[in-house]
Amino acid sequence: MFIGILAGAVVVAVAVVVGLFKLMWRVAEPNEALVISGSKHRTEGLGEGMGFRIVTGRGTLVLPGVQVVRKLSLDLNEAELHVDCVTNQGIPLKVHGVVIFKVGDDFVSIANAARRFLDQQKHMAERVHNVFAGHLRSIVGGLTVEDMIRDRERLTGETRAASGTEMEKLGLIIDSLQIHEIQDPTGYIKNLSAPHAAAVQRDARIAQAAADRAATEAEQQAAARMAEATRDSEILQAGYQAERDSAAAKARQAGPLAEAAARQEVVVQETRVAELAAQRREQQLQADVRKPADAAAYEKRTLAEAERDARISAAQAQARETELAAAAEATRVKTAAAADAEATRATGEATAAASRARGVADAEAAKALGIAEAEAARARGLADAEAARALGLAEAEAIKARAAALAENQDAVVAQQLAENWPEIVRAGAQAFGSVDHMVLLNGADGMSELFAKALTMGGTGLGLARQLLAAMNDGGGSDGRRTADGRGAADGRSGGGDDAPDRGPGPRTRRVPVDGPAGPVPGEGGAGPGR
Repeated sequence: MFIGILAGAVVVAVAVVVGLFKLMWRVAEPNEALVISGSKHRTEGLGEGMGFRIVTGRGTLVLPGVQVVRKLSLDLNEAELHVDCVTNQGIPLKVHGVVIFKVGDDFVSIANAARRFLDQQKHMAERVHNVFAGHLRSIVGGLTVEDMIRDRERLTGETRAASGTEMEKLGLIIDSLQIHEIQDPTGYIKNLSAPHAAAVQRDARIAQAAADRAATEAEQQAAARMAEATRDSEILQAGYQAERDSAAAKARQAGPLAEAAARQEVVVQETRVAELAAQRREQQLQADVRKPADAAAYEKRTLAEAERDARISAAQAQARETELAAAAEATRVKTAAAADAEATRATGEATAAASRARGVADAEAAKALGIAEAEAARARGLADAEAARALGLAEAEAIKARAAALAENQDAVVAQQLAENWPEIVRAGAQAFGSVDHMVLLNGADGMSELFAKALTMGGTGLGLARQLLAAMNDGGGSDGRRTADGRGAADGRSGGGDDAPDRGPGPRTRRVPVDGPAGPVPGEGGAGPGR
């Protein structure tokens, strides 16, 4: 029984010892360091009296309640860099990068890191960011944008070198420093790249255009060669086919061609005979019909024109003594127009008859052409002769109709001539008024209206009547006391023998027009000055 108790006590003691050993024994993982504080210990490579012990990669005994064990991670850490910088040229940039760091493996670095980050390991990346941000701003301030773009290794190297001392004091080492991106809010970098990008695009377009041109030329050459080969083949085939067709056609047409040639020769000879006969008949027609008809027509036209001129002259002489009213003039003009229209209609009917005759002749000629060329030539000659004869008869009928119209209605002819020459007659009658500078009317506006009405209605008597009217206006002085042509009036309107009125100075020459109004002539009572 005693042995059992002893064995149990031994087991318990062993269990207690094992438990105490596990409780006191600490093992450092490969990625961490144990910092043991609470007693004065000596660590290799460190000075005396540091106050804590560092254990890495092995185990150690720790006295519970006497010593305190803390762990310091030796893993890699990453700190993002987002730094606003200004270059040597004064251009603002935003630099984005990343720093990969860790606590150093030596005891000195672990001790430095333990003193600074043992309880603040989460803030280690922030501290590293602040260190690199300051050095990065300083280094970028001494560089240009072109230097940063072309040589980023220089930027990262100088930044690592400048931050190395401070990182060593913190017990940290830099595994990697990378500049990911350099942003340019002002567009400076984009403008720098624009010429190069344009040059590259230009070269690319030129190369593409050259390639397209070469490809197109090759395709066109190939197509041209294919077309040329096709053309040559088709030409050869067409030539062979044409030779075969020609030989066959010649064989088929040998007999009909000989017969047609014989018929053609006969038709040619008949046509020549017919042409000679037609020429002879045309010459005979010229001598027997056309020339006498032309002479007779010319004689009739000449006699008719002479008779017409004589009648027109007589009508003009008779018209000088006749007052033409407006209504009569319109009727006479209308009558003359009707006569002209009748003559024109007669001429048109004659021309239409000639056209119909020519149409019939052309139809007969076309019909004769189908039968024989000789008959066609003869038919055309006869048709021309008939057309010439019909045209001569039509012209003679037109002349006869116009002469009859003139003989039947001479008044219409006179009215027509007066209507045609009326503007000249009125212009001649009014020409005498052109030299009058000032006119004084004794009967007011009614006198002027009556004066011009008489002048217009009496215009048919010609220029002589207009001159008589103007002479009557100029003879305004005398016994009735009217003003004379030189602008001076008699002092006594009844006797007409008084003294002349004194000239009232220079001024436009005036004339008084005698007008017999409804109240009779106005007596001149005393000489009125000019311009009354």
